[in-house]
Amino acid sequence: MLNIARGIGAAVIVAMTVVPAFAQEKTVGYITKSATNAGWIMINQGAADAAKSEGVKLIEVGPTFAGDLTKQLEIFENLVGQHVDAIGIAPVDSSGIAPAVKDATSAGIPIVAIDTAVNGADVTSFVATDNVAVAKVQGAIAATLVSDGAAIIYVTGDKAQSTGQDRYNGFMSAFKAARPKSEILEVPTVWDSNQAQEGVEAIINQRKDIKMIVSAWDGGTMAAKSALQNLGYKAGEVKLVGFDGAADAVAAMDQGWVQANTAQMLYQMGYQGIKAAAAAARGQQVEKRIDTGFFLITPSTVDTYKAMIDIK
Repeated sequence: MLNIARGIGAAVIVAMTVVPAFAQEKTVGYITKSATNAGWIMINQGAADAAKSEGVKLIEVGPTFAGDLTKQLEIFENLVGQHVDAIGIAPVDSSGIAPAVKDATSAGIPIVAIDTAVNGADVTSFVATDNVAVAKVQGAIAATLVSDGAAIIYVTGDKAQSTGQDRYNGFMSAFKAARPKSEILEVPTVWDSNQAQEGVEAIINQRKDIKMIVSAWDGGTMAAKSALQNLGYKAGEVKLVGFDGAADAVAAMDQGWVQANTAQMLYQMGYQGIKAAAAAARGQQVEKRIDTGFFLITPSTVDTYKAMIDIK
């Protein structure tokens, strides 16, 4: 999964719930990537609901624009200074966040990585989709939608993050194996929808033979849809394949724009992440790796998916 209004501060949301079953309320810091992206809204709701269920005080904080490592490091330092009992984080830079993670663990604070792994530092638990495995499914289903030799566009995520790297590698390995003669034109982004839309439009203005656009996240999927609409294309003329299962991309499938989507269990990612952080805050053992699974959405399975996650 991130288009956040630019600014210099950090948006802070604090939710406080006390459940009598717990002898002492614990405080969990939650450093998200976005408060406005459709996918991250679902993840953040899961996190908030888990905090209520677990009876912990949740401090939710996010950078003011996508990819702001400096702000995440500052937030991390502030949470450590507040002596929170655990921290859940969705890193904007898998390696760049490692020094802060090491400092926090040295201070005795459990760290749970959510959605994106931390490279170069140990965490208490990593809660996420198996991005390589799911991206291979994305590549395989995308290959069924075009013939070998067809030109396609792939909109990347941020390759400074494990999530972006894994989705890229998984997709490329599966798609190239099935369609070795196809040309893949890349639009590099840092999970930025504006970059995605501009990149897609630039390629399609030059190439009228593009048959499909695949995106590493649904912000890119919706950006590709907007690019096609701006250029006068109708739904289905260029196939779209997404990754996330965000509500707006699901609606676009209903409209005929999106042909396939490998959906993360977004709500569960936030819920299981903060549930693990709450358990670690209480000194309980948690699993080192929690795979939150996925669901392959196609026009024939979309209603099942909507019922699963309560999309009307």
